Amino acid sequence: MALTASDIMQTQVVTVSPSDPLHSVQRLFYEEEIHGAPVVDETSRVRGMISSMDLIRAVMEENDSSTGVDFTDAFEQLGGPWEAASQEFQDRLGESAVADVMTESIVSVDPTASIPEVASLLRQNRIHRVLVVKGDNLLGIISSFDLIQLLEEAD
Repeated sequence: MALTASDIMQTQVVTVSPSDPLHSVQRLFYEEEIHGAPVVDETSRVRGMISSMDLIRAVMEENDSSTGVDFTDAFEQLGGPWEAASQEFQDRLGESAVADVMTESIVSVDPTASIPEVASLLRQNRIHRVLVVKGDNLLGIISSFDLIQLLEEAD
């Protein structure tokens, strides 16, 4: 019997809310050692995704309008707590929420999707994670690392 998305998905998914401030998401990514998370509302419905790239774009956009933080500093601040950045920078980014920078369109599969279908979606969309959903409800997540693990276990 062929494996499906529900067989390999991670069910303990770190999620964020559309209203979460960006600095708390950056801290969460840093502490959990992840690079992206689904955005879910108070009813657990998927509203989008936020990734490290979204945070980098927000930092770079803020950097364009802020003084005292150069391009190199913007990237360094993503690797650790933003508390090391200037207070002005922290305040400005603290005013931004997940909803301001998240990607609203998501790539998702039904729990019955085949593994080749999941792999194809990752490759075609040039992404590293796909959500497993039923309707608008999040069931799990599959990352490119989950697929690599399957290859390792096949040997």
